[in-house]
Amino acid sequence: MLKKRVIPILLIKNNDLVKSVKYKNHKYVGDPLNVIKIFNEKEIDELIVLDIEKSKNNDELNYELIKKFASECYMPLTYGGGIKNLKQAEKLFSLGVEKILINSANFSNYQLMKNISEKFGSQSIIAAADINKNLFNKFYLFDWVNRKKIQLDINIHIENCIKNGAGEVLINFVFNEGTLSGFDTNWLDFINCKISVPLIINGGINSMKNIEQCLECKRIDAIGVGAFFVYYGPHKAVLISYTSNKGK
Repeated sequence: MLKKRVIPILLIKNNDLVKSVKYKNHKYVGDPLNVIKIFNEKEIDELIVLDIEKSKNNDELNYELIKKFASECYMPLTYGGGIKNLKQAEKLFSLGVEKILINSANFSNYQLMKNISEKFGSQSIIAAADINKNLFNKFYLFDWVNRKKIQLDINIHIENCIKNGAGEVLINFVFNEGTLSGFDTNWLDFINCKISVPLIINGGINSMKNIEQCLECKRIDAIGVGAFFVYYGPHKAVLISYTSNKGK
């Protein structure tokens, strides 16, 4: 069984490190390679890098940049963004990427994830699901690329991802992403308690205490953190940090 983990999530746009709020208003915050070097020194558990432009623009992956990420990382690296076929996955693994994250591609076809899993194993795949909520605080699947609601039950989607090879599931709470307003573990009540793979949550972590609360939740296996590790103070100065109180 995997230990509880705290995982920085870096967003890349036009090869730069950016940070968003509720998946909007992406702000430049620095050079991703420099940030990876800082995280190396802080001995983080693992790292997720998401290129937010590749899926949206249907661009080819920037293999040269990803190679630099993988070469620089001392920790396991997960890459996501614009992965459309098995050939791309093979290339990523050959560059040193340990896991691949699949999100929007699953809405049209789970076959890609199944193909990757059959060749490289389920431990190599994280299925991500973006969750938003309406005015009545009802959660729904959100397609961030087209910014629309997906007419599919959340738990059915998660189950389909697991059946087709996902070794872990990352739930992104869009309405809270980048807000630094805190993560509420009660939001997980809508997720089937019998989920059979490790669950990663992401969205709004704002303090060490909040991280500790999430780590104490039996349903959470790992915590994705963005803004809390990137910003500091009320004016959101850029200061890369990481918890020294790792999950056990």
